[in-house]
Amino acid sequence: MIDIGSNLTSESFKNDLPEVIQRAKKQGVSAIIATGTSAESSINAQQLAANYPQYLYSTAGVHPHEADHYSDQTEKTLSELLASKGRKQIVAVGETGLDYYRNFSTQDNQIKAFESQIQLAKDAQLPLFLHEREAFKDFYSIIKAHCHSLTNKAVVHCFTGNQEALKAYLDLGLYIGITGWISDKKRGENLRQIIRYAPLERLMIETDAPYLTPQQKGIKELLPQHRRNEPCSLKFTAEKLAECLDINYQTLIEATTKTTCDFFNLDQVTNERGFEEKAS
Repeated sequence: MIDIGSNLTSESFKNDLPEVIQRAKKQGVSAIIATGTSAESSINAQQLAANYPQYLYSTAGVHPHEADHYSDQTEKTLSELLASKGRKQIVAVGETGLDYYRNFSTQDNQIKAFESQIQLAKDAQLPLFLHEREAFKDFYSIIKAHCHSLTNKAVVHCFTGNQEALKAYLDLGLYIGITGWISDKKRGENLRQIIRYAPLERLMIETDAPYLTPQQKGIKELLPQHRRNEPCSLKFTAEKLAECLDINYQTLIEATTKTTCDFFNLDQVTNERGFEEKAS
C-alpha cells in the first residue's frame, strides 16, 4: 500500500524520520509521497525523496494557506525545481487549491496561486495534488475550466466534502484521496456514507501525517508520539475504507496500489511483495 500524502518535512519528524520510515515499512507501506506545501518545503521534500530512492517521492507546490506569500519568485523557484535533475523524484504539482475554512490567505491570492500552479502542472506534464475545503464553488469552477487542457490527472487529496462535491469531482475525472478522517466518529460520518458512490479505481489512500490520526482500536499502541500521526497508520484508513465499500481489505490494497502507481507513474512499485523484498 502507498501513502500518497505525508508531510514528512514537518518539524514534528525532524528528530526521528529514519525510525518513522522504518515503522512504515514494517507495517507494509511500500512507498510514501512527501507533500510540498511551500517553495521551501517542496525543495526539502525533493531532497528527502532523493535520500530514499524508490521509496520516497515528493510533490512540489504551495498550499492555499501559504498563498499570500506566493510571488513571481515563488513561481520561478517551483518552475526551476520541476526542471531540475531532482525532477525524477517529483511526481505531482501541489499541494495546491483553495481553503475558505481557515482563510489564512486571502481568497484572491489563493485563486491566483492555484491557477499559477495549474499552469505549472501543464508545463511539467505532471498530475495535480489538490486541496479543497469549504471552497467547492470556486474550486470546481477553476478546475472545470482547465480540465480539457490538463495533460495529466488530478487528485483531490484528503477529501472531506459532501455528496454533491464528490459526484462533481468524479464527473470531471478527478481522483479522490482518503485519510483517517473517514474513521472520525463525528466528522467522518458523512464521508463513510457517501464514499460508496466513488468507483474503487478512482480512490487512493493517505495519512496526511502528522495530522488526521485514524480513530480506531490499536492506533495508540502503534504510534510512539501522542497526537502525531505517521505513515505506519495507513492500514487503519485502508481497513475503514474497505469496510465502507464492503469489500475485502486485500482487494482494496491491490486496487489502490495499482491506481496510485498508474496515477503518479511509479514504475518501480509494481507489486508490494517484490518491493518489500527489495527494500529489506
